[in-house]
Amino acid sequence: MKHRLGFFAVVLTPILAAQQPTPLTLERAVALAIERNERAAIAETAVEAAEARVRRARTAFFPRLDISGNLRGDYTDRTERTLSTSALVTQPIFDARVFPLYRAQRFERDAARFSASDSRRILGYDAAALFLATLSAEQVLRAAENRRTFAETNLTDVRARFEAGLVSSNDVTRARLEVATAERSLAQAAGDLSASRLQLQNLTREPALVLVTPAGLLEDAAHDPSHISDAMLIEARGRRGDLSAQRARVEATRAFAEEPNARFFPSVLLNAQTRNINDGPIFSNRNNEGFVGLSFSWPVFDAGVRGAERAERTALLRGEELELQLAQHELERELRTASSQLSAERESLRAASGARDAARTNAEETNVLYREGLASALELADATQRLFEAEVAEVTARYRMALAYLTMREAAGHAPAGVGE
Repeated sequence: MKHRLGFFAVVLTPILAAQQPTPLTLERAVALAIERNERAAIAETAVEAAEARVRRARTAFFPRLDISGNLRGDYTDRTERTLSTSALVTQPIFDARVFPLYRAQRFERDAARFSASDSRRILGYDAAALFLATLSAEQVLRAAENRRTFAETNLTDVRARFEAGLVSSNDVTRARLEVATAERSLAQAAGDLSASRLQLQNLTREPALVLVTPAGLLEDAAHDPSHISDAMLIEARGRRGDLSAQRARVEATRAFAEEPNARFFPSVLLNAQTRNINDGPIFSNRNNEGFVGLSFSWPVFDAGVRGAERAERTALLRGEELELQLAQHELERELRTASSQLSAERESLRAASGARDAARTNAEETNVLYREGLASALELADATQRLFEAEVAEVTARYRMALAYLTMREAAGHAPAGVGE
């Protein structure tokens, strides 16, 4: 019998271990979201399209070969046929318009790369925020469970005291009301946790989630300096992918605005063509001809089209430059707002921790007084309610502080993996 039990233990232990969900850290949640979520892949498709447009713009520098053929038969004389073939090679020698257009596409590709990188960064921060929200909901659920357990224990005790004639029936009613209130709070907390976990699972594509508290992040959020200096602003402007993408788009628009002026220069094109015509039933009568030449084109006057397009594109360029300035000012506002919010959340956490300790002491003392007959059931229920609210407020404040810290790091342009640095 012992050998059989040992055999089943050896066989079932790996199976049960495999069924246990793997603990999920904050850094792992961020990595899974970036790796598995479609938002990152969608951003990459924009980069691929921009790369293709650069390759298409580059073709303006290379030669082109066109080969064509034609076989014609006489309807009245089936033996009379003509086969003609031709090959045309064109090589651009000089076209001033090609250079600004190619440069514009390269800047657009750079902008797509910066945007894709920033999209992955924002996706990582979204995963981190959902991770913290889920952890917060888990701890609120634990507080609700503790409240219900205490309420049920208290109801049992009150009923015993009522049967002994030590308290009135109103105390039993109060205790039952507290149990019902605790169960309602527990149901609401369970629903909030379920919704938060579903959102995190959808973002990370991870079915089973056992979250690990990010102690390092909470420590950094509580102690890292939140002062925003001019040097931090300069670093953030260079680090933010969205601002880099905006700067690249400004340069792309600048190059595009230069293209109309390039039309004032003449363009030169090298052409080389060969043509072969074969007549007769066996294609024996061959006529070969060909030429090599230069094509010269100089649009001296285009009825004002170049000037109008130049004015339009210059206005668009000025608008994008102003948008870049606005984004830089918005970055400064985001950083300073996040810094102020982080400082406020730290103070809120300190106050919430003090209130939780006071509420816990008050609940313990009121419970003792109630058992000694020196406090009413209403006072006990009120003390329990205040303890639950204080515990929820402390948990909420702690994770709001962590979210404020992540918001400041996100505004500063740090990578989401930096939470583990």
